[in-house]
Amino acid sequence: MPTQFTPEAMKFLRGLARNNDREWFEARRSTYERALKAPMLALIEEINASMIDFAPEHVRPPHKVAMRIYRDIRFSPNKQPYKTHLSAWWSRRGMEKTSGGGFYLQISPQQVMIAAGVYMPEREQLLALRRWMSAHHESYRATLKKLLKSRGAGIELSESEALTRMPKGFDRDDPADELVRAKSWGVRAWLPGEAALEPTLTREIVRRFRLMTPMVDTLNDAILYRDEDAASRASMSTSKRFF
Repeated sequence: MPTQFTPEAMKFLRGLARNNDREWFEARRSTYERALKAPMLALIEEINASMIDFAPEHVRPPHKVAMRIYRDIRFSPNKQPYKTHLSAWWSRRGMEKTSGGGFYLQISPQQVMIAAGVYMPEREQLLALRRWMSAHHESYRATLKKLLKSRGAGIELSESEALTRMPKGFDRDDPADELVRAKSWGVRAWLPGEAALEPTLTREIVRRFRLMTPMVDTLNDAILYRDEDAASRASMSTSKRFF
């Protein structure tokens, strides 16, 4: 039976938005565990079952995919301890501790966001992606154009911070322009919050993840080529020392 959330779950998130403190949350922890956490893990399991067919490198145990409800407030001026939404991140196998391209899901009473791409990658991945974009912008633009034209999916470019000038080492007239200046690359789609209450929820998410997969694979290939090149250079250097 397809997983969906209940009005009780959405009521909990609306209440949490109004009472974002530990006392309120702990008094209702059992509701969170039953009406939000358990269905979220079940939903991820259902999505995983479908992703085996088109994104097997991103299938991970549900508890590894689901993101914590707790906010990291160490360096934030906002000291509210809890997120007011549920979220999940499907990273590529081997990239769990870095950035890389992946799939993202966020569920709140107001909306369901389905997204994919690379968000604020670490320095080496960022440089690798910018160099790849400079050399392959035409093929990447073609991939995006096809994706954005997907009928009935409502897919759009994700908002992203970008440099105002081309980064060091890149020509200011580089035809890749905004792709090189970007700090993140990705797309997203929105569903109304009520979609989380429908038995079609898994199907709607999987459909968009499937469409987004070629872009995610392209971004990860750009990063992995960097890693393979580095390994190749290291191997050649070692060979020169011993032969």
